[in-house]
Amino acid sequence: MLGIVRRKAAFGGVSASKIWIRSFSGAAKELTVRDALNSALDEEMSADPNVFLMGEEVGEYQGAYKVSKGLLDKYGPKRVLDTPITEAGFTGIGVGAAYYGLRPVIEFMTFNFSMQAIDHIINSAAKACYMSAGQISVPIVFRGPNGAAAGVGAQHSQCYAAWYGSCPGLKVLVPYSSEDARGLLKAAIRDPDPVVFLENELLYGESFPVSAEVLDSNFCLPIGKAKIEKEGKDVTITAFSKMVGYALKAAEILSKEGISAEVINLRSIRPLDTSTINASVRKTNRLVTVEECFPQHGVGAEICASVVEESFGYLDAPVERIAGADVPMPYAATLERIAVPQIEDIVNAAKRACYRSVPLAATA
Repeated sequence: MLGIVRRKAAFGGVSASKIWIRSFSGAAKELTVRDALNSALDEEMSADPNVFLMGEEVGEYQGAYKVSKGLLDKYGPKRVLDTPITEAGFTGIGVGAAYYGLRPVIEFMTFNFSMQAIDHIINSAAKACYMSAGQISVPIVFRGPNGAAAGVGAQHSQCYAAWYGSCPGLKVLVPYSSEDARGLLKAAIRDPDPVVFLENELLYGESFPVSAEVLDSNFCLPIGKAKIEKEGKDVTITAFSKMVGYALKAAEILSKEGISAEVINLRSIRPLDTSTINASVRKTNRLVTVEECFPQHGVGAEICASVVEESFGYLDAPVERIAGADVPMPYAATLERIAVPQIEDIVNAAKRACYRSVPLAATA
């Protein structure tokens, strides 16, 4: 907890109703992930009075990571609600509000704290529509930073994509870029079902190029559709959240060695865009999955199952899975680095899939 508190002071932000964009002569405009999320929240709250934000430090402190900066001043304390440190309490209130037609956005300071509220997320929100025969919809968003950060230990470093992705009734989104963050958060807030929105703390300050279309207030991305970030013909690499950036860097390295990698940004864990994944594998005939989650029962395992079921005859090599180490996250920086996937791990896996290196068993 102290590690999180110490980092808060380092995060800046922008006021609501303003999107600070860096523009360079002859280059695309750029927007940080933090500002993309802030602008999406601002626009959806402006468009729909039923949308409100609730969580720890979202108001007076303007968000632990300044994602909600300026929203309290603009919309007031009835729509931007600071809560005590009681995730079970304010999550339950949010679900109840959604039952009655409001559209709450529940912020967790870290998704590790969502475990205090998991009964409301799973039993109260995710199952309500089915158990009521469609009579109760629960339009609620659970959002906040997910996955490994830096130096915060095992209890603040878990990836919950596979946890929540296994639960029917939830939609699970995992943005990577500013375009993802803005378009997917708008889609999540407008959706009639509960959405788990997994951000990444280390991406908040990252800037990405955005088009005029992305900055339009009507911009929205479809839920359940992956994006091909880079086309290739030799190997498919699937990734989500921060790992998309790692996969793209690995693809650059591989291209210098004559390997053309196709990089797929999943964007959505549930529903999972298996059509795009399988179409890519049928073209490249090889697959590498990348994630920060634990390897057992992970997102990569689900992707592997889909490819084996639908595209097994197209595979020219065993599927390679890159995931976090099967241990609680170490606190020591040297061990922490070993416990999460690195760019070189992706490069080596792609080489193995393309038979360009010594097999993994031979190097063990």
